[in-house]
Amino acid sequence: MKKILAELLIIIMMLLLLTGCMHEPNNEQLAPCEEEDTPAFPEHDIKGVVQWGAGGGTDSLMRPLASIAEKILGKSIVVQNKPGATGAIATQYVYEQKSDGYTLLMGAENPQLYTILGISELTYADFEPVFVIGDEKVGIIVKKGSKYLTFTELIDDALANPGKINIATTGVGGMPWSVSAFITAITGAEFNQIPFDSDASALAAVLGGHADFTICKVQSGIESYKAGYIEYLTLLSTESVGVLPEVPLVTEEYPDFSDYLPWGPFYGIFVNNGTPQEKIDVLSAAFSEAFNDLEYVNLMEELNISPLGLTGDEAKEYLERWQKDTAEAFYKSGTIDKSPGELGIN
Repeated sequence: MKKILAELLIIIMMLLLLTGCMHEPNNEQLAPCEEEDTPAFPEHDIKGVVQWGAGGGTDSLMRPLASIAEKILGKSIVVQNKPGATGAIATQYVYEQKSDGYTLLMGAENPQLYTILGISELTYADFEPVFVIGDEKVGIIVKKGSKYLTFTELIDDALANPGKINIATTGVGGMPWSVSAFITAITGAEFNQIPFDSDASALAAVLGGHADFTICKVQSGIESYKAGYIEYLTLLSTESVGVLPEVPLVTEEYPDFSDYLPWGPFYGIFVNNGTPQEKIDVLSAAFSEAFNDLEYVNLMEELNISPLGLTGDEAKEYLERWQKDTAEAFYKSGTIDKSPGELGIN
């Protein structure tokens, strides 16, 4: 009898356990057999890798944005700088990391030139855009008291003296070098390129009389302009720039520039291709919210950044158009031998 009762108790206990597993769990406690939900992203800190050095233009935009976004995400964004090779070192580093959303590439426009100029096999097509922040207007600058009073005078002198007018650049693939290709493509003027290691060094060369002119971002030259050390001959823009309303636009003297404008250095945040879309969406939403924070809006205005705020397909379309227009200008100027189509840029 005792044996029968023991067997019945065992059967009852087994039935109770099975019933518990089959019972739908309430909101307070999951049943033992229920699978756990996927942890919310991010679970831990995120790394942000800046293509350029600390204190530069890219770094000055990325760190403040990251400090706001990390509060929204609930996890720290640890920003580190990996400068070198026109941003290619940082780009390669991020490319070699996992596609898990925990390593961000914080960069400027340079990777869109890598395959065009043979710098690297990577471009932003190998990444997914999280957020394109904005772009900058650039201008042609000369030393105060230069014999050139207008952009047209500079071009006319260069046409009369091919390769004799000195432009200070930051080397192949740098912004001044790139813009000079646009100028050559549209005007036919050719210059003697003198490379320096930074925008600041190129500007110093003009101030020191070692170069006739350079191309400078508005934020990089505005203080020297206000102090009376330089003059902006023209701005590469179709619209006037608030802090420089008196400076003429390049399209006023050379309307054909409108085919390539708006154009300028841009800044964005990227993750590796293959990163789950739901993680990209979380990051994009956080950076979008941070971008619209009044503190950051004021910073962009202070740095003379034209806000874009692009994500998803809009960001991809912007990147593709920028690359195509730049490659077309390089090809027309003779800077590169292959057309955009031959380079696979359509």
